[in-house]
Amino acid sequence: MFNDKVVLVTGGTGSFGKKFTEILLQKFKPKKLIIYSRDEFKQFEMKKRFNDKCMRYFIGDVRDKERLIRAMEGVDYVVHAAALKHVPVAEYNPMEAIKTNVLGANNVIDAAIDTGVKKVIALSTDKAVNPINLYGATKLASDKLFIAANNMKGTKDILFSVVRYGNVMASRGSVIPLFRELTKKGIKKLPITHPDMTRFWITLDEAVNFVLMAFETMHGGEIFVPKIPSMKITDLARAIAPNCEFDIIGIRPGEKLHESMISIDDSYNTLEFKNYFIILPSISLAGKPHFDTNKWGEKGRTKEYGFVYSSDKNDKWLTHEDLREKIESI
Repeated sequence: MFNDKVVLVTGGTGSFGKKFTEILLQKFKPKKLIIYSRDEFKQFEMKKRFNDKCMRYFIGDVRDKERLIRAMEGVDYVVHAAALKHVPVAEYNPMEAIKTNVLGANNVIDAAIDTGVKKVIALSTDKAVNPINLYGATKLASDKLFIAANNMKGTKDILFSVVRYGNVMASRGSVIPLFRELTKKGIKKLPITHPDMTRFWITLDEAVNFVLMAFETMHGGEIFVPKIPSMKITDLARAIAPNCEFDIIGIRPGEKLHESMISIDDSYNTLEFKNYFIILPSISLAGKPHFDTNKWGEKGRTKEYGFVYSSDKNDKWLTHEDLREKIESI
């Protein structure tokens, strides 16, 4: 579906954007692939690796609606990956996080509607579920904006959906590169916030392929949630450094012991498919899309009230061997 199409990625110089570019160019032949971001040096570095004829690099911030409108002219599909994502930074600079993650999301929506984009997928996070930190709260607000955009579009032929997943292995700021770096330095005692802490884990390849799948089957207004494994932070540390000891440093401000991707309050709005869930919009959408069947004819099963998809109650867990294999593949 991406052959001869124009695709734009906001925040395209980030970990997701670079992997998305790599996979899209491997699998498809887009007419144009536009990287939209505000860091000229990261674009300069990325252009050394990705200099195909279809590549375009736009300097711009999602806070700048006029620049977004110019960048989206003639675009078919948009992936919105731009965000301020560092939890402590958002806590210390709350208005900056709101400007990028909430107001910037609204700018992306307005620009996509005004320029005739066909499909938009916004990336979300498990931290948007019952948020206790500002980053999670801004992403919850962003999710709500993108879902409601399906009613704001008027007569325009455009769909908006959200993809939500957990921690990305080896991405910027991930604990895995930190542990590996400390181990290389000979440090035997790794910092652990809490011995019982768990997280969902997904590789960049898996995240990108899940987004590509969502583009194919989206109806507009749903939140896609992949079925991915969990792992205790202590097990993750031992998988990287089998003989390590732990330095328990305590849970940081705005951090949870376990993360959720589907809350109990969303359980009655959740459909389960073989490899993923979708959370149906809680508001009524124009056109009343039928979410219960995907593109391949698979019917979703309604989850019972009380279902929770959290990292500590997951039925899929990474072993040490699983993690090592994934790290080696990365």
